Amino acid sequence: MSSAGSGGTRADGTDPGPGSADEMDAARYRPLLFSIAYGMTGSVGDAEDMVQDAFLGLARARQAGTTIAAPKAYLTTAVTRLGINYMGSARVRREMYVGDWLPEPVVVPADGSGPAEHVELTDSLSMAFLVLLEALSPVERAVFVLREVFGYGYPDVAMMTGKTEVNCRQIFARARQRIAAERQVTADPPPPRLRAEGEELARRFFEAAAGGDMAALLSMLAPDVVFHGDGGGKVQVFGKLLAGRERVTRLLVGVFRRSLALSISLQPAWVNGRPGAVRYDAQGRVVSVLELDVVDGVIQAIRSVSNPDKLGHLGPVSDIGLL
Repeated sequence: MSSAGSGGTRADGTDPGPGSADEMDAARYRPLLFSIAYGMTGSVGDAEDMVQDAFLGLARARQAGTTIAAPKAYLTTAVTRLGINYMGSARVRREMYVGDWLPEPVVVPADGSGPAEHVELTDSLSMAFLVLLEALSPVERAVFVLREVFGYGYPDVAMMTGKTEVNCRQIFARARQRIAAERQVTADPPPPRLRAEGEELARRFFEAAAGGDMAALLSMLAPDVVFHGDGGGKVQVFGKLLAGRERVTRLLVGVFRRSLALSISLQPAWVNGRPGAVRYDAQGRVVSVLELDVVDGVIQAIRSVSNPDKLGHLGPVSDIGLL
């Protein structure tokens, strides 16, 4: 992502005024704003609300006669500040969260269709990466996301967070050190070749799971593969963390066997920039979302989000998991 600029303003730096073509053109920043807000919160719904609030703030400021010379900088700053405020209360809620916490999945169908801000969401915001960011304070998270993921310079980061440039450098160094201590995945998106290989591996994986082919599943899973299940205390999941190729394989075969009995279907998709799938019940309602971490040609981790509170943005949510 590019750093903050004054795109959408006149050459002389003046504000074009409310209702102008330039103001309407500011909507092109929506994918960037959504990515920043989602990177801060891990919540699709809250990220969309923050983006909307930022645009409302811009409109109100202009209506009040305030000159906004750089709409992009104004909007990114607004979203960042909203994200910092949000995370202050979210940290308390997540400390009381039941079971394994995972972010709300951003799902893009395999054909690449979907909301523009979701399609253009940076692949760097995988579920694994967002979980690691939970270890940071709200300000640390803002500085780290803006600098590490979106490539903003320290002057821009300082402006958006309300900190000094020197302070931002210190915060980033501290945050990077904390993340590096636990980091097992890269924030960089997989190159096209690896994306294609991951998509093919996911296709074979889901076929093997649906067919109960344990030998095929074992060959596609890393020896130390882990399964994370987020039911939020509302849907039954199999422990906070399941590790080991044999245990995860038995779990998958059992889940897919039960899915067949309940007429649950599976639709391949890209989940947070990684291969995955959405599971639907017989009425077409969302049951859960699966994301696969593929490294060196094998699946290192599987993340399943079945908490109904985290699936509503994908459509009607099934009640099968509540039964």
